[in-house]
Amino acid sequence: WRGREGAPYSTLVPSDEITINYRHGLPVVTLMLPTRSERCQFTVKPVVTTVGAFLRDVQREDKGIERAEVFATDGSKVSDATLMEVLLMNDFKLVINNTAYSVSPPVKGKLSSEHATEMEDIKSLVHRLFVALHVEDHQIRKERELLQKVDHLKGELLPLEQMKARIMDSADAKTSRLLWVGLALMSAQGGALAWLTWWVYSWDIMEPVTYFITYGSAMAFYAYFVLTKQDYIYPHAKDRQFLHYFHRKSKKQHFNVERYNKLKDDLAEAEESLRRLRQPLHLRLPIQEISDKD
Repeated sequence: WRGREGAPYSTLVPSDEITINYRHGLPVVTLMLPTRSERCQFTVKPVVTTVGAFLRDVQREDKGIERAEVFATDGSKVSDATLMEVLLMNDFKLVINNTAYSVSPPVKGKLSSEHATEMEDIKSLVHRLFVALHVEDHQIRKERELLQKVDHLKGELLPLEQMKARIMDSADAKTSRLLWVGLALMSAQGGALAWLTWWVYSWDIMEPVTYFITYGSAMAFYAYFVLTKQDYIYPHAKDRQFLHYFHRKSKKQHFNVERYNKLKDDLAEAEESLRRLRQPLHLRLPIQEISDKD
């Protein structure tokens, strides 16, 4: 069997030189240290230990080891980032200096049900411990990200809010003026009809005039309904006129209404996510980072 560069290894040691047994659900690798000439056991945590970490542990135990690598049975090198759990699924070769050890891990299917149960329990325990130890750190990091996003969105919205306030003031003033103009015209119309009825003409002459004025007003309200698909209700008509002035003023001042609405939606979403994130934190023990920001 040849190594990565094609040169033959000086020794190919049988698989009994390296044994793998399971103890308390964890694989224990027993091998002979070359320079110390003694057997050493390495307990592996397969779900978190990588091949590189295992090889570094072996080299730290025996300072005389200059080279430690793992190869698959087809001669390809196994990456240091590979988890030991993946490596122990198949046979492999462990190269220490110039000696290649053939390793045959026990098949999982042949493990006792007790060992398999212990392994699953350990995996579950490791997962629960990881969540318990790191969930608050993750939530704090997530909270900081959301706070930065909220600050960024507020910074973008600030000039838009100021521009919107000016436009709204202008649109509201124009709408109010239009309402007062309408009231003035209606008052003038009523006064003119009264003057024509009692001082100029008689009611017999003015009655048809008032009838056609009323009929014309009804036609105008019906035309409003045809155009807007809404009844002519004074508050609704006022809001519609306000929006008309607002959008016309926005175009003149280059106020992007769609961008403003998008930023407002993003800000509301970020603040809601922040509120939902902080709620479980406040149900737990107080965290100094959260208290300082509150």
